[in-house]
Amino acid sequence: MSAEVARVRAQVAALHGELVRYGLVAWTAGNVSARVPGRDLMVIKPSGVSYDDLRPDNMIVCDLDGVVVDGDLSPSSDTAAHAYVYRAMSEVGGVVHTHSGYATAWAARGEAIPCHLTAQADEFGGEIPVGPFALIGGDDIGKGIVATLSGHRSPAVLMRNHGVFTIGRDARAAVKAAVMCEDVARTAHLTRALGEPAPMARADIDALYDRYQNVYGQPGTSRPNP
Repeated sequence: MSAEVARVRAQVAALHGELVRYGLVAWTAGNVSARVPGRDLMVIKPSGVSYDDLRPDNMIVCDLDGVVVDGDLSPSSDTAAHAYVYRAMSEVGGVVHTHSGYATAWAARGEAIPCHLTAQADEFGGEIPVGPFALIGGDDIGKGIVATLSGHRSPAVLMRNHGVFTIGRDARAAVKAAVMCEDVARTAHLTRALGEPAPMARADIDALYDRYQNVYGQPGTSRPNP
């Protein structure tokens, strides 16, 4: 494997630690994948392996049909879904799946998370949508992700009765979207418990999204949505 594949393997292995750090996963559930730049390849975690045991050398390299190219273990059971997203959305460089508690509760209700927070407007540009129910193992989940997020500002989708899938220009951006999705879902739940949320005007949501995506951050560094 090339130096670029080795780099992506190391990145994907490290980013799984962020899922643990932010409390987005339990046991061996959840996964991060990344597209290998300039190659029709992706890197994803092995199925059913403890997060404590994930290392660059046991990350699995697959082609964009989900076929293993390099690796001694079986890839994640969500590999076909990730691969479908990469085939259908050329701009996507990273995909993340979690069953984080609050966001998955919204998915179990089959309810989109409405936008009542500036942080949600910044990151998601409006509501976090719900995708269709699909069984694990094939590419139906991937089809639902693509159908829901194509043309949508949100990098996160709540797959009905399942959990969260996020996309990004790279794997780190997809992990960030998963972290922010859970944060927004928790606050939205607490807001509902307190009463009716105060509405936000569409023009304000648009202005917040534009500022965060195109102005926020330090000059000379990557914007959230360059």
